[in-house]
Amino acid sequence: MGAGELTVTCSGLDDIPTLEAEWRELESRAHPTVFLSWQWLGPWLQVYRPAAKVLRVRDGNRLIGMGLVVETEEVRHGVLRSRCLRLHQTGERALDQIWIEYNGFLAEQGAQRQVVNACLDYLCHEMTQWDEFVVGAIEVEEANRYAAITGLHAHVRWDAPCYGVDLDALRQSGKTYLSELSRNTRYQIRRSQRLYEERGPLRLIRPDSLEEALAVFDGIGPLHLKRWGSGPDESGFANPDFVRFHRAMIEQQWPHGGVDLVRVVAGDEDIAAFYNLLYEKVVYFYLGGMTQEDDNRFHPGLLGHSLCIEDYRHHGFTYYDFMGGDERYKANLGHLHRHLVQVSLQRDRLKLKIEDAARRARNRWLGGVKAGPES
Repeated sequence: MGAGELTVTCSGLDDIPTLEAEWRELESRAHPTVFLSWQWLGPWLQVYRPAAKVLRVRDGNRLIGMGLVVETEEVRHGVLRSRCLRLHQTGERALDQIWIEYNGFLAEQGAQRQVVNACLDYLCHEMTQWDEFVVGAIEVEEANRYAAITGLHAHVRWDAPCYGVDLDALRQSGKTYLSELSRNTRYQIRRSQRLYEERGPLRLIRPDSLEEALAVFDGIGPLHLKRWGSGPDESGFANPDFVRFHRAMIEQQWPHGGVDLVRVVAGDEDIAAFYNLLYEKVVYFYLGGMTQEDDNRFHPGLLGHSLCIEDYRHHGFTYYDFMGGDERYKANLGHLHRHLVQVSLQRDRLKLKIEDAARRARNRWLGGVKAGPES
């Protein structure tokens, strides 16, 4: 298949070592986020072994783009069957709870638009046995671009803002992190710090061995479950497949500095712990666990993040990314920098039109119910 001077090929996932070599070489020219690096996708392929197909985009003999797509069937409402094509996800709820963010096609710097155009053209005209192309979480601007290129109806399944802290800008300003926060947030953190220091000195402690790193991750589990719950789509620690993936990630990446586990300690007492992904001097906050205090003057999460942010700034990292989520603490601690969506690009199928019409009618009805008492 040709797209101008570009060619796109599709092959099975049968030679992982060759794929790794190709991906890593292209990654060095692409400079993606951690989720499109082999650091993330390598464990994903190893642990879950998805039946993925490999898209390769070449400009002559030069590899300039890649992507891994998985064909699945999704059943909704008990009756609607939709053939879905997914990018870097399996389509299995338990396996996809690891929730890739900043998704997309891996593309050489300067060739992103050509790679996206070529891949979407191939998927629409050469791989035709699908009803929906599901991609996410992806930047909303990129999702709009995908919809415009394909001409397909875009149904947003999930959306969330992203907050973060620009550590480079903070360093250049010469200011402290706390000085950049609102007066109220700054007050809560400083008060928490004073109260915790009554229990002993505050310290950040990192593991000295892989065994300790895994123990810190496992120790976050009970705190995370207590905070987020053990039901479907709540804490990932209730999902053995989620835990299996991240333990493999730690085993592979902790020795090379690809993940960071940090305990926040007051005296001899652990008050918080964080599991972060590190890539190209960017910190991706993935999850954490905090002790629950009876006294609401204590804010171990706010304090823990603030200490970590200053520590990462001191060690030369460029950005602290809270990633997708509208939790208040993210807005209090960071600045809005992106908006993510999971989008389904839908072909012209009667079953999908009927579903969309029913969804819109339901949303109007729910809106009316909500508005009723307020009118």
